[in-house]
Amino acid sequence: MAFIADFHIHSKYSRATSPQMDVEHLVKSAKIKGIKVLGTGDFTHPQWLQELKEKLEPAEPGLFRFKTQGSRLEDNETRFILTSEISCIYSKGGRVRKIHIIIFAPDFETVEKINTQLGWIGNLKADGRPILGLDAKELVKIVLNISQDCLIVPAHLMTPWFSLFGSKSGFNFLEECFEDYSKYIFAGETGLSANPLMLWRMPDGRRITLISNSDSHSPAKIGREANVFDTEISYDVITNAIKQKDPKKFLYTIEFFPEEGKYHYDGHRNCNVSLSPAETKKYNGLCPVCGRPLTVGVLNRVEELADRPESFKSENAIPFKSLIPLAEIIGEALGIGDSSKEVEKEYQNLIQKFNNEFHILVEVPLSDLKAATLPQIAEGISRVREGKVQIEPGYDGVYGKIKIFSEAEKKELPGQKSLF
Repeated sequence: MAFIADFHIHSKYSRATSPQMDVEHLVKSAKIKGIKVLGTGDFTHPQWLQELKEKLEPAEPGLFRFKTQGSRLEDNETRFILTSEISCIYSKGGRVRKIHIIIFAPDFETVEKINTQLGWIGNLKADGRPILGLDAKELVKIVLNISQDCLIVPAHLMTPWFSLFGSKSGFNFLEECFEDYSKYIFAGETGLSANPLMLWRMPDGRRITLISNSDSHSPAKIGREANVFDTEISYDVITNAIKQKDPKKFLYTIEFFPEEGKYHYDGHRNCNVSLSPAETKKYNGLCPVCGRPLTVGVLNRVEELADRPESFKSENAIPFKSLIPLAEIIGEALGIGDSSKEVEKEYQNLIQKFNNEFHILVEVPLSDLKAATLPQIAEGISRVREGKVQIEPGYDGVYGKIKIFSEAEKKELPGQKSLF
């Protein structure tokens, strides 16, 4: 039976995260979203690890579930897999490197050993995603010496500032970063500003398995990117499906439209300057307003590293679907912000009728949606499924702006019946 997994999130102990990023809220949100397997995130943080040990119990091999006894929550269908993100900041090849790495671990005993060794290098209490002055290759060496069952995944591969291939502090090739440990890097995370179609243009993007995760800092954002599997539910089976890039077991990834990510285009946030790679070239990489170097985004960086043309499709690759979160679709259809009470009310109405968000976005027949909600919301979901959206690309930390309906159609929205 197919299930959805989101491996990369953060706890309430990470910077700029919601205080609701605790086990109880994660269980509730996972059920609403339709996520079966959720990464714990932040297992290196002592307080979060203690909370995980207190609130989780063993389920299938290498997975954990919420202890419902003594809790108001009765649901323990969600499974947790032990994960954490490390920020490695170090010098290599005459440059400062800033690489974020996700670690998957099979059990708490392994986590304790990892934390002990990393605790000798940096302060694990300071942040849920600790910053360590540690070469990424050395991190791989430490973790795999503790347990070869761990899976190590470079996070959001193309993000300018903190990633393996980032324009500001990354590398051009896998081997430049991990050297002889490159053979143990089986997967990489696409990130919100890139999708597999972009990464397949690069040699390393075709070589490794591409996974997608939310990197969520609040319960509402979990699952905004995710992975769909058809396997038994256990740590070894899931991680092996990733390592083997088996399309019969790893069915597809769920992606943002990459233009919606906040580093898709080049630009300068402070100057309100957003540029395509061609425009950046015209300005010699300098901001036309202030004259300083632009933040080179993901699209430009892919162009720089690509050895295949646009729209190249890699053979034997895991396919993907691009989606927009349901609340954003409802907000766009109603012409209001996605965090408004009206959007929340309609969101809950649809969840009550159709069980969970991913079921609504991917599987519920359009005829059923039309019978259950306003026509423009059903039409919005249909257009997203077909990729019929317009997006003003994100740049330099600014999220992209999605348009499902044209300006002319939006004027008709209050009249609902006259729209479609």
